[in-house]
Amino acid sequence: QVQLVESGGGLVQPGGSLRLSCAASGNIFSINAMGWYRQAPGKQRELVADITSDGSTWYVDSAKGRFTISRDNAKNTVYLQMNSLKPEDTAVYYCHARGVGIMGDFGSWGQGTQVTVSS
Repeated sequence: QVQLVESGGGLVQPGGSLRLSCAASGNIFSINAMGWYRQAPGKQRELVADITSDGSTWYVDSAKGRFTISRDNAKNTVYLQMNSLKPEDTAVYYCHARGVGIMGDFGSWGQGTQVTVSS
């Protein structure tokens, strides 16, 4: 079983910054990709950014130029640096990881961390 623990959410004013972290633990052989999703009230969960084991990244259009995803493979940790935050970035942010563990392929979710952008 693979567990993901997120941290770094909170309340920030428009234009501010936050950094989210997500650490994976458990019986992990390899992590192919880690990503951040978000879900705002009344909306579907959407992929915000994703990073593969070789460092390839993907961003949703609304995050390009403002958010940066990175990972520390040695620590099985992924980060999301969010700058120039807007009220529409308000959501619960979830970490996701997929890879291979002792029980085979896995896809795991974190518990979510609230990000609120408001003056």
